[in-house]
Amino acid sequence: MFNNKEVLVTGGLGFIGSNLCMELVRLGARVTIVDNMLPRQGGNFFNIRDITGKVTVNVSDVRNQLSMNHLVKGKEYVFHLAGQVNHVDSMKNPLQDLEINCQGTLVLLEALRHNNRDAKVIFAGTRGEYGSSVTLPVDEDHPTNPKGIYAVTNLTAEKMVLVYDDVYRIKGTCLRITNTYGPRHQMAHDEYGVFNWFIRKALDDEEIPVFGDGRILRDFLYVDDLVDCMIKVASVEDAYGKVFNVGTGIPVSFFDLAEKIVAIAGTGKTKFTEFTRERKEVEPGDYYADITRITNTTGWQPATSLDEGIARTIDFYRQFRKEYW
Repeated sequence: MFNNKEVLVTGGLGFIGSNLCMELVRLGARVTIVDNMLPRQGGNFFNIRDITGKVTVNVSDVRNQLSMNHLVKGKEYVFHLAGQVNHVDSMKNPLQDLEINCQGTLVLLEALRHNNRDAKVIFAGTRGEYGSSVTLPVDEDHPTNPKGIYAVTNLTAEKMVLVYDDVYRIKGTCLRITNTYGPRHQMAHDEYGVFNWFIRKALDDEEIPVFGDGRILRDFLYVDDLVDCMIKVASVEDAYGKVFNVGTGIPVSFFDLAEKIVAIAGTGKTKFTEFTRERKEVEPGDYYADITRITNTTGWQPATSLDEGIARTIDFYRQFRKEYW
């Protein structure tokens, strides 16, 4: 499917983007990465050390019209992962969130409309678009009531992709992705998801802070499974014009997660702590996904158990701690 295909990955130096680029290179694709390398956002050249020289890297911004007009030309697939996904930052600096997630997506889509309507777009959104769960598990018809600005702007970007698919026939598919963990995630702070932060705390033999009573449920997905999902979705024609949940469908409490990390790492300990005001304001409560639609459409299912994913992640950071701490 991807051998000798021209592929653009926005946000390709970040956590998910770099893992995706490695798999695309393995499949024979000719990959171009665009990333603005904003501080604290997770972009890291070390993430692509294994494929340096096999990809083209353009340090630019999806909000830059001149750059995007040039970069989309000749591309057959565009994986759009560039975005602001920090819940807390989106409330502190909502205008930046709006510019990156909405303006950036619109600039990309307009570049495709004027320069390359044959490209296929795979948009990485968030389960945060649903807000607080009304029913569990959450399917794609669940109401969307985002609690944070980042989720509002992701939902808006998703709608833009679907409008351009419908009106301009620029094929687009949208993924609402659950909490993802694994190698190449930034480890400098805990504002992009606490799973990897729990792992850092365990490896540092420190207390793992579990908010509230630790009973909130989440659906945790290993990054390799997400990459496999993106590849499958991109290659299935029936997936375009649609929205899909991506997750495991298996609920795990934060307390059980922390205990499991401590057991596998052999270091660290669990500690209960109060929510910060900023986190409490955007906390949606329990969530786990119904993945029936994506499984029926593409055949994709997650393959990595939680224990296996944690062990792989711990092994990676023990080896490359100095590149991420």
